[in-house]
Amino acid sequence: MHDDIILEMRGITKTFPGVKALDDVNLQVRRHEIHALCGENGAGKSTLMKVLSGVYPHGTYDGSILYDGEEMRFSSIRESEQQGIIIIHQELALVPILSIAENIFLGNEIAKRGVIDWHEMWKQTEVLLNRVGLKEKPQTRVDQIGVGKQQLVEIAKALSKDVKLLILDEPTAALQEKDAETLLKLMRELRDRGITCIMISHKLNEIAEVADNITVIRDGHTVSTMPSDRREVLENRIIRDMVGRDLNNRYPARASHIGETLLEVQDWSVRHPIQTDRTIINDVNLNVRAGEVVGIAGLMGSGRTELAMSIFGRSWGGGQTGNVLIDGKMADVSTVPRAIDAGLAYVTEDRKSLGLILDETIVKNTTLAALPKISRRGVLDDTRERHVAEDYRRQLRTRTPSVFQKAGNLSGGNQQKVVLAKWLFSDPKVLILDEPTRGIDVGAKFEIYNIINELAGQGRGVLMISSEMPELLGMCDRIYVMNEGRFVGELTREQASQERIMEAIINAEKVNNHVDA
Repeated sequence: MHDDIILEMRGITKTFPGVKALDDVNLQVRRHEIHALCGENGAGKSTLMKVLSGVYPHGTYDGSILYDGEEMRFSSIRESEQQGIIIIHQELALVPILSIAENIFLGNEIAKRGVIDWHEMWKQTEVLLNRVGLKEKPQTRVDQIGVGKQQLVEIAKALSKDVKLLILDEPTAALQEKDAETLLKLMRELRDRGITCIMISHKLNEIAEVADNITVIRDGHTVSTMPSDRREVLENRIIRDMVGRDLNNRYPARASHIGETLLEVQDWSVRHPIQTDRTIINDVNLNVRAGEVVGIAGLMGSGRTELAMSIFGRSWGGGQTGNVLIDGKMADVSTVPRAIDAGLAYVTEDRKSLGLILDETIVKNTTLAALPKISRRGVLDDTRERHVAEDYRRQLRTRTPSVFQKAGNLSGGNQQKVVLAKWLFSDPKVLILDEPTRGIDVGAKFEIYNIINELAGQGRGVLMISSEMPELLGMCDRIYVMNEGRFVGELTREQASQERIMEAIINAEKVNNHVDA
């Protein structure tokens, strides 16, 4: 092992019942670099890192791990942490009701004669927070800070354990653009201080920005390792290696055949569910026509999700006023079942908590929103239920050994397909998609885009919320721009551009600031 190589994983093979997750995978990471690990959902990236960090202990996989020139046989995470290997998972491992200091030293509390030394813990926490650029007090509860800052607390926790190799699994997946930039800047600073980072990510622009070297894994095999240079060539090559084919156009073409208005929302206003004197959605008017994909653009906190959820069975907010019309007739959307009966469906941005029952099978999740369709006199027909799930598995090309697989065992892209299947089975006229490709790799995104185009081609209406402006520009016939609970612009496909969307938001901010002054 060369002196400049800190980590080498050789011939790693990991098998689960019925599935070979990793097959002879090799990885080399140099000292003091940011090494990106890319691949589609289910390619084996996270499994490989769990092998490295001892989540899957030695003896449960084949192959060898050489770290700092020595072969490692970790039987637990604690053992890998003692060697300076720290993993930060996509689902943060912080306890919300504890303070920042308590979270950082959880399980490694500083004590004198068996009594916690709070003063010393706060003092050391301040030093660690300073290193990651956080100004919060050590006593601040974790649930009082945003996700971006929580991510930095996780890194501070890693620094407290004298980290040498830091593994970040999808570190920016849930972050706003500003928080993501802060995190990427910190990663570069950590590298410059001598800490090696492995970064799992789907965001090719971020990888091209910070990674020194990139390894691509496809279907449990190492496909390629390449240096990060010539950005445009790099992105195209990563995509080709990830999906096994060229994606000449990331957004599939669609011939629009737009018909009559399916959904119309008139003068819609919604108050905050707790602070009832605050109006969150203010006098919104929108319409979606048959065969049309309509986007809602806006910054985080602009009210896009709140609008969608309030329309769909008043599942967010209170004191709703205004009208919802479907097919030109007043629709009762006062509860979720009534909204479904009226022809609406809502694919939530949080598929794991709100979109799926992770402990249940694909079969149960697929039919959940329309159980009467597979029931006779109130009794479920198991055979029909299985046929429905199998049918949608084929239609949506869901990758799974069986429809009796638990939803929680699927990759992100395949989980999203099960959520889509659930709502397609309810046969909606209008489908509201909230961040439909969040946390999904490039290949799976392309498949989701094809599904959206097929829905529009069937004459359904699609209302699509996305934080990725290129996605809205590539997919939508028309885009509403939202800022602070209001629509501040409406652009056709021909008019729309990132500059025009941001211009509408900035102009609205100026007006709001002028009014406040």
